[in-house]
Amino acid sequence: MQIKTGRPVTMGPKGMVPSPHSLASAAGVDVLRAGGSAVDAAIATSAALSVMYPHMTSVGGDAFWLIYDAKTKAVRYLDGGGRAAATGTVEWFKSRGHGEIPFRGILPATLTTPGAVSSWTEAHAAYGRLPLARNLESAIGYARDGFPVTERLAGFIELAAPDLAPHAETMAIFMPGSQVPRAGSTLTNPDLARTLQAIGQHGRAGFYEGAVGAELARFSREKGGFFTEADLKAQHARWGEALQGTYRDLTLYETPAPTQGFTVLEMLNLLEPLGLHTREYLGADHAHLLVQAKQIAYHDRDRHLADPRFADVPMARLISKKYADERRSLMDPARALPWDKVPSYGSLSGDTVYIAVVDAEGNAVSLIHSLYGVFGSAVVAGSTGVVLQNRSAYFNLDPAHPNHVEPGKTPLHTLIASLGFRDDKLWSVVGCMGADGQPQIHLQTYINLIDFGCDIQAALESPRWLSGRFGLHEPRDTLHIEARFPKATIDELERRGHILDRWGDWNEFAGHAHGIVIDPQSGMRYGGSDPRSDGAAIGY
Repeated sequence: MQIKTGRPVTMGPKGMVPSPHSLASAAGVDVLRAGGSAVDAAIATSAALSVMYPHMTSVGGDAFWLIYDAKTKAVRYLDGGGRAAATGTVEWFKSRGHGEIPFRGILPATLTTPGAVSSWTEAHAAYGRLPLARNLESAIGYARDGFPVTERLAGFIELAAPDLAPHAETMAIFMPGSQVPRAGSTLTNPDLARTLQAIGQHGRAGFYEGAVGAELARFSREKGGFFTEADLKAQHARWGEALQGTYRDLTLYETPAPTQGFTVLEMLNLLEPLGLHTREYLGADHAHLLVQAKQIAYHDRDRHLADPRFADVPMARLISKKYADERRSLMDPARALPWDKVPSYGSLSGDTVYIAVVDAEGNAVSLIHSLYGVFGSAVVAGSTGVVLQNRSAYFNLDPAHPNHVEPGKTPLHTLIASLGFRDDKLWSVVGCMGADGQPQIHLQTYINLIDFGCDIQAALESPRWLSGRFGLHEPRDTLHIEARFPKATIDELERRGHILDRWGDWNEFAGHAHGIVIDPQSGMRYGGSDPRSDGAAIGY
């Protein structure tokens, strides 16, 4: 769809919630106004998106959190990644002739257990102020009574229709009568409303055990899937340590392995000595140098990143300034860096939601919640109303690779979230959707904020590029770039040897990014929301 914008930054003196759907942001602010914490609001927004943005996220997806506690001034990381079922092995796939894990269907749907709900309940136990059922009220109401079909949702349903068609439960919800719903109409998901009610009443057990857990397991068993009652019961979110790095006067926290958050810190380390703030905003160097930093960091990602409980991930070395000094010699200011010199193998295809929250006390949540592909596996699990993710398709089937599938293991995750500090004060809450695009968008947003002085809305609206491929037939080092970059910049990038995919002025595939910046003097919350989404930053 055509995108036109120029919206101002949103201000709120007490609280702020940006997300990719305006009604979900409103659900979060409603919880803040009712006395809820940043975590309560994040759960409300995440749940509402699970209903209203089903092509991007779901109760059946995974989630990763960075939580800032203003009283203790501590940043905590919460891993809500799903674990592989006990029967999920390389040998299972090899013995059945699979060279890779299928992207759609019952196999990726059930190879890993959904992790998001466990992360909701774990975060709520630590930081919630309102009852969990109160946080889920908006989501339950939209699922039961109807939620609006946006133009984007209708378009993605039409795009995904061949993948949805084999699954009766999926079609009944999203294509009733086998028709793509009209933008402006409503859809309902009463089964999901009942699942959310069970979570509200019984917490974690209301999803992974009881009637909902039994139905998830029954569906998996009868369809030839992986996870069982025991696998679901074993799924628990885990607290851990966030990664920390610096760029100029910014201290930046990112989510650790198995997520790719370290790549943002590595890219900033590679770029810091190059003085981007002395170069032209949206000039050729602004893109060219960032693209090369991306290529180097992603090469490291694909060599090393996996679940740290199963593989030795040399994280301290990868995010060190010394390592960046060694790797920077690969960068060429005059010519594009050939893919085969620093190869990486990911894909830009993927869909996710990002939620930022700051409450009146200054607590913050940076939350990323995803299915992976559009509508994930395209599978709705029986009578639960839950769309199951296909994140397990990111596992490798090479037993020598650190990211190969093993029972209890979480796959490499493209999901990342960030929190930034200046002068030891919380300054930014930033994140985005976009699979392999996520670190690239984090990088571009922070460079826009720090080096070029953009406000958060302008930083998110700034023309964007993504390096990599969306489809199998594209070169892996394709540089997709929005036409709002100056023509001279785009022409110079081509002259330097970049393989360009010249997008229009705006392209939704450039990702949905959202964020909050806090004014250090007044404490005003400035919210920004990506016009490439249906979102809004809403404050109070």
